[in-house]
Formats: sequence, structure tokens, C-alpha cells
Amino acid sequence: MTISLQYCNITVNDPAESMPFYRDGLGLEVRNDVANEGFHWITMGSPDQPELELVLSAPHAGRSQADGDQLQELLVKGVLPMLVFSTDNLDALFERLVSFGAEVLQEPMDQPWGPRDCAVRDPSGNMIRINQNK
Repeated sequence: MTISLQYCNITVNDPAESMPFYRDGLGLEVRNDVANEGFHWITMGSPDQPELELVLSAPHAGRSQADGDQLQELLVKGVLPMLVFSTDNLDALFERLVSFGAEVLQEPMDQPWGPRDCAVRDPSGNMIRINQNK
């Protein structure tokens, strides 16, 4: 028996507005762009991980009004769980993200526990950390 992660959901204010950050900034490919019953979501992924897709969707997509409102509040506060990516060229990826307007939380630096990493926020306020192993 095997098991693997297939989808990871990322709550964003507007999937279409967030797509350039993830597509052009992070370099992910768009795999699916869906509008259904008033909701819109976009699945994206890395060519290096074809089995894993990130799902960009708005707080109210598929949720009750109350749940969507609470999720929106957490998104605005910037306290939703962070995403951690890895790359083989942290400095180049960091510069590309900055050129796409990413809010810089931490410039690339060597961490005492091993990796070189940085931290930015996507256009909706989600924290994105990026590691490069030594």
C-alpha cells in the first residue's frame, strides 16, 4: 500500500490575482483553472513534482458564510499556515519574487540548523519560506 499527498489548499483573496505570483514568481505551472457554481479555483504545481498540486481558492469557496468570514479574518491577519518550498537557487528565486512585488519578511540567509532560506508574503498575506540545502 502507498499513500502520497495530492492536493494542498492555499487560501487567497482572489485566485486569478494570485496566479502571477505563483506562476511567474515561483515558477509553478497552471494545471487547471475552474469556475463552478460561483466559485473559482486554480490548481498549480511544479514540473519537478507532477503528483502534487496546490489549489488556490478564496475563503468563501465551498464554505458557509460564517466559516468563510473567519478564514478571511485569518488570511488578513497573516496567520494561516505557511508554505515551505525548496530550490537549488535561492538568491535568483528571491530576486524574481521581489520583482513580482512579494513582501520581504527575511532576505536569504544561512540558518544555524542547516539550510539557507528566506521568507516572503504572497499578495494575499500568506507566508512563503524557501529553503536551499547546502
